[in-house]
Amino acid sequence: MTAKIIDGKAFAASVREKVAGHVSRLKEEHGITPGLAVVLVGEDPASQVYVRSKGKQTVEAGMNSYEHKLDAATSEADLLALIDQLNNDPAVHGILVQLPLPDHLDSDLVINSIDPAKDVDGFHISNVGLLGTGQKAMVPCTPLGCLMMLRDHHGSLSGMDAVVIGRSNIVGKPMAQLLLGESCTVTIAHSRTKDLADVVRRADIVVAAVGRPEMVPGDWIKEGATVIDVGINRIDAPEKGEGKTRLVGDVHFESAAAVAGAITPVPGGVGPMTIACLLANTVTACCRANGLAEPQGLTA
Repeated sequence: MTAKIIDGKAFAASVREKVAGHVSRLKEEHGITPGLAVVLVGEDPASQVYVRSKGKQTVEAGMNSYEHKLDAATSEADLLALIDQLNNDPAVHGILVQLPLPDHLDSDLVINSIDPAKDVDGFHISNVGLLGTGQKAMVPCTPLGCLMMLRDHHGSLSGMDAVVIGRSNIVGKPMAQLLLGESCTVTIAHSRTKDLADVVRRADIVVAAVGRPEMVPGDWIKEGATVIDVGINRIDAPEKGEGKTRLVGDVHFESAAAVAGAITPVPGGVGPMTIACLLANTVTACCRANGLAEPQGLTA
C-alpha cells in the first residue's frame, strides 16, 4: 500500500480562503472587521519569523493586524497592562502572546490574563476546562488543524480507534479531547507507555506529537491507518553537505507511508494549518463577540 499524502499546504490555503470569505461577509453585512493582536516580547529569531508570517496572513485574509513588539526586558506589570488594554479594546477580537517568553516572565500568569473569549491560542485555563468538559471553547490551533484534516479525509470519525502519542498541553491533551468529541476511542500514549509499539499498532488514527525525530517506524502502523505527524525536528543531513540539516517528523515517513492509508508529510503537513486555524479562531471569536452565527467548517 502507498499512503495518500494529506497536503497540509493546500488544505491550509483552502481554510484561509474560507476565512477571507467570512471576513468579507462580516464587513459587508455587519460593518465588522475581525482584529488579531500579536504580542512579541524580545527578539527570538524563530518567534520573529512566526509573528511576521501571522501578520502577513492576517492582512491577506482581510482582517486587521495589530503587532506589539516589546523589549526583552519588559516588566511583567507592563506586559499585563498591555494585555488588559487589548482585552478592553472592541476592535481586537483575538489576542496571541508569542511563546516562549523571556525567563523573568511567568507564561501561565500572562496567558491566563488574556480574556478567554479572545484567547485564540486556546491556552487559557478556562478554555482548557471548557474543551475538557465538551463545552464551547477556543481550541488550540494545531489540534484544530489536525481535526479538520481528519474530518476532511474520513468524514465521520465515530467509533474509530485513535492513539495520540504525546501528552503536552498544547497538542496531545487537547487533541485527545477533540477526538473524544468525535466519538473516537482514544488512548494518550507517551514515553512511559508500556508496549508502545503494540498500543500504536491497533490504532485507526495515529497522531504523533512527541518531538522526537522519526521515533515512530512503519512497523508500528496498522495497515490502512491515518497518520497525522505533528513533529517538526531538524536533523543533520550530511548527504546535503557539511553542516546541512533537514526537517523530519516524529514518524519515519518512508516506512510509514508504505503501510498507512493516509499520512501528512513534514514539512507541508500539519505546520501550515496552525496559522490558518489561528485566523479561523479569530473569525470565530469575532462572531461570538457580536452574537453572530459561527463560521461553518472553521470550528471544532
